[in-house]
Amino acid sequence: AGMALYKIVPKNPYYFWSVMSLIMQSISAQDKKLSKTMFLPLAERMVEKMVKEDKIEAEAEVELYYMILERLGKYEEALEVIRGKLGDDWQFYISYFDSVLHLVDGSWTPPVESPMSAEGDLDHTIEQVVRFVEDQIEQDSKNPRPLRGPYLAKLELIRRLRSRGCNDDYNLGDPEDLMFQFFIKFGDKPCCFTDIKVFVDLFSPAQHSNFINRLLGSLPLTPPVVGDFALPEDIKGMQRHLCVIQLSRLLGLHEKMDRAQKQEAVREIIFRYRHGLQFGKSCLKTELQFSDYYCLIGAHLLLDMWLSGEDWAVWHALTLLEEGLNNSPSNAQFKLLLIRTYCTLGAFEPAMELYSSLDAKHIQHDTIGYLLTRFAGPLGHYNSASQACNAALRFFHSNQKDTSEYIIQAYKYGAFEKIPEFIDFRNRLNSSLHFAQVRTERMLLDLLLEAHISSSLEDSVKSMCLIPEEDDIPWKDLRDNRDLTVLFSWDAPNGHHTEGYNQLSLEEERIWLLIRSLTLRLVTGLTTLNHTEPKNSEKATENGVSSKIDTVRTLLQQYEETVDSGKRFSERNIKYPFLGPPASRLSGFLSSGCCQCQKETFQLVNDIYQLDSCGIGTNNATH
Repeated sequence: AGMALYKIVPKNPYYFWSVMSLIMQSISAQDKKLSKTMFLPLAERMVEKMVKEDKIEAEAEVELYYMILERLGKYEEALEVIRGKLGDDWQFYISYFDSVLHLVDGSWTPPVESPMSAEGDLDHTIEQVVRFVEDQIEQDSKNPRPLRGPYLAKLELIRRLRSRGCNDDYNLGDPEDLMFQFFIKFGDKPCCFTDIKVFVDLFSPAQHSNFINRLLGSLPLTPPVVGDFALPEDIKGMQRHLCVIQLSRLLGLHEKMDRAQKQEAVREIIFRYRHGLQFGKSCLKTELQFSDYYCLIGAHLLLDMWLSGEDWAVWHALTLLEEGLNNSPSNAQFKLLLIRTYCTLGAFEPAMELYSSLDAKHIQHDTIGYLLTRFAGPLGHYNSASQACNAALRFFHSNQKDTSEYIIQAYKYGAFEKIPEFIDFRNRLNSSLHFAQVRTERMLLDLLLEAHISSSLEDSVKSMCLIPEEDDIPWKDLRDNRDLTVLFSWDAPNGHHTEGYNQLSLEEERIWLLIRSLTLRLVTGLTTLNHTEPKNSEKATENGVSSKIDTVRTLLQQYEETVDSGKRFSERNIKYPFLGPPASRLSGFLSSGCCQCQKETFQLVNDIYQLDSCGIGTNNATH
């Protein structure tokens, strides 16, 4: 099947599916000789063909080649793969820097008489590191197909030497010039922006505008015949311009624009987006358009304007995103941003449809499920909210069975190193914040939707096996598995969500979860209260077990303390970025009066029970 797909659409993943199928046949073959003489050699030849044609694109493909050689016992060839250009990896520079700088910090020097390693003498000084990086760049300059790693390594080395206060001693160059040269070499690659973005802190804010102007001046754009904008002639030219636009937003230049400048920027970006669609006319519906990021950045600019008070901008943003989704139906970022925007506006139905089209699988119910469950209930879609919670709960419940099976199989096949990983994975899901949230909300929704009278309320509580005295949420081990970076952002670091916002969001979600959990336990506790004879009303315990009313009163006290904690948190007036973690329902719960109403309702039941236990009904009858 993989090779059939490759013949239709010649993409590496399909080809290597066929290679992996051969490896699996060799593993499952009864005749081990057949495995070594037919399946594995055929897989080896298939990969070697791609190597000779210079079509290897991914690290996983190299690892597959290594796996084949290892199973064939060709260890020398496998070592050559690691030492050759296929084994080259930018991440090795990081390990190299870590190792050498650790030796420098320890003032290590090689012994006078020590055997040479297979790779030569050990580098142990900063001078040797600088020389090594410069040598790699010089070697790469002769390469007809330049590598990004050596140039990124130089920027990383500058960062590390700056942190040590000794960068100027080694004359490695100006970071702005180095990044400009990197852009000239690799600006037509989609990865150029992600490569550069981690190093933009190496030059000062005063250099930002000059850097962007230098990049713009280097772009191969054709002067306009009709229209206002110089446009690229091909995909590579468009990708270079798109990289500059992304860097402009990252460096905060969009934030400095006034209203008119932002409107003009949006007009240009939309124009370029629509122009770029011509480069993707042959794309399948499952493929993304080359100019999709223009559309997304334009939507971000419009949302900036909306959040600053321009109400019209949000409708323009929605229209633009829907247009983008129509041209690129598989673009998950369009869907995710539409979901966030629709939910913020209170329009849940389109958000539900978009989330369904994402077709979330397995662990995604835990990592991105919050995008939907956070808004469904508050927007009044209780049945949809219940369905969303049930979908997530099915995953969490099946996790118990599935991970047990994984552990059994690991024991069976001797994969002992995987057993701790499976157990950790299971524990992480069992302690998931989202799991606790959807389970609590689902039970509250069931009580709301089904318990219309007291008898059905009692039945519902019994069917849920709820015990008010027991709190089964693992508060100490609670894990926040939400993916809070799922929405792409080119915002400046101080404008987008940071680790600080993530921690604040977790704190807020824990308070809200505790309020909801105590609400559920209080409702459960109220169903256990019955008419009590006055002579038994003051018994606090019987055989060491607290009375039902004492349990309710304890929960009510905890509830009031948690609400007070929520008020203190709310007074901090935290405003999360639009693309950051969504705020919980805590603030609305406190400001709308629902909090006070709910607390007084619980207190009323407590007071009525107190009056009943004191015999108020009997006293009234005698009077």
